[in-house]
Amino acid sequence: MAMMAKKVQSAKTAAIEEAKKTFAEYKDFIFADYRGMTVEQISNLRKKLREQNAVLKVVKNNFARIAFEDMKIDNVADYLKGPTVVAMSNEESNVVAKVLFDFAKDAPTLSVKGAFVDKAVLDAAKIEEYSKVPGKKELIAMLMSAINGPARQLAATIKAYAEKKEAEGGASAAPAPEAAPAAEAAPAESAEAPAAE
Repeated sequence: MAMMAKKVQSAKTAAIEEAKKTFAEYKDFIFADYRGMTVEQISNLRKKLREQNAVLKVVKNNFARIAFEDMKIDNVADYLKGPTVVAMSNEESNVVAKVLFDFAKDAPTLSVKGAFVDKAVLDAAKIEEYSKVPGKKELIAMLMSAINGPARQLAATIKAYAEKKEAEGGASAAPAPEAAPAAEAAPAESAEAPAAE
């Protein structure tokens, strides 16, 4: 009996160490209840999260709780109740949260419980608000658009001005060949005038 207890204890210890090793690779964690989700839905969610450089892991609550405590990540025990998945990320956790909330619209059995982001514990309402903040890539795109907007407008204005000048230049250039014979005629007349004297 003691031998069996030692085996169980060592298996638990190994599972906790494995969880700590996995969690240590990430800094932000979003906890969700996945009760009722199909294997296909979980696979699809994993794929969407991978696109954001995030990982989804199904956890055993007791092992995860101990692992987080050992890592000095406190106050997440409330999120480790019931069937739990953890979305783990090192960057743009707001985008990861957005993926979870968007996915939950089509799979209402997925329910975000809370998160540990930037060393702060966020409840479901706060992480949902955080998910609405634009991600770094989106902010860069917005900034580039703001920078390029005036430049594009200036380029369009210069182009329109150049085309207008070209059109005006083309219109004034057309009568020039007709004026040329008159100019040639004038010197001929003046050349003839001294001969008359």
